[in-house]
Amino acid sequence: MASVKPDAVLTSAVEMARAAAEEIAEPGTVGEHQGAVMEGDRVATHSFACTAAAYPGWHWAVTLSRVPRARKATVSEVHLLPGTGALLSPAWVPYAERLAPGDIGAGDRTPYLEDDPRLEAGWEATGEEDVDQVALWELGLGRERVLSAEGRDAAATRWVSGDHGPDSETARKAPKPCSTCGYFVPMAGALRSVFGVCANEWSPADGTVVALGFGCGAHSEVDEEKRSPERIDPPVLDDSREIEFVER
Repeated sequence: MASVKPDAVLTSAVEMARAAAEEIAEPGTVGEHQGAVMEGDRVATHSFACTAAAYPGWHWAVTLSRVPRARKATVSEVHLLPGTGALLSPAWVPYAERLAPGDIGAGDRTPYLEDDPRLEAGWEATGEEDVDQVALWELGLGRERVLSAEGRDAAATRWVSGDHGPDSETARKAPKPCSTCGYFVPMAGALRSVFGVCANEWSPADGTVVALGFGCGAHSEVDEEKRSPERIDPPVLDDSREIEFVER
């Protein structure tokens, strides 16, 4: 590509370019002139340092042009552009990807994810009785999608490492695990062998998913330690002695 011939009319119009930048910039934020670059025939861009505290490393770019045989430049564009190492805002993240567990409140709805790796297609009859019975037990009826193996693994990992997992402080101090508690309700499906739901209103885990290895002080088969009552002899008041009153 042939180099563009310098244009003296455009490259010398520094003050015109500065005035154009100052017209839209916050007062006092157009700094020193950093040079001019020919963008094409009769098109040049002047750069000015941006001194605004909120835009370190940015610069004002003012593009000037002129028609053939004209001796006067005109302003085409004015932009605030980032330079190398400029402070930039974080990349925009869609709302659906910004949500985190715990962000959903009453009345909120999460967006539908068609290709959710945590889910897979629900049960469809195959005509084979044994296969269909397993599917009925494992997946259930009436749902278009159910947990995939990846979805089950993610949930299991989260629950095991959570407050109601076997390594939590409450579990370590418990007298017995949930697996032997009468209030433990096993889950259905593949997670049945690892998790269940606590149904004891006195437990800190009531109504939540608990691991078989979790436990608490409200275990159905554990009683508090019985202590023998202490015998305390009351003080004896000897009223057989006569009390001598001294008149003052």
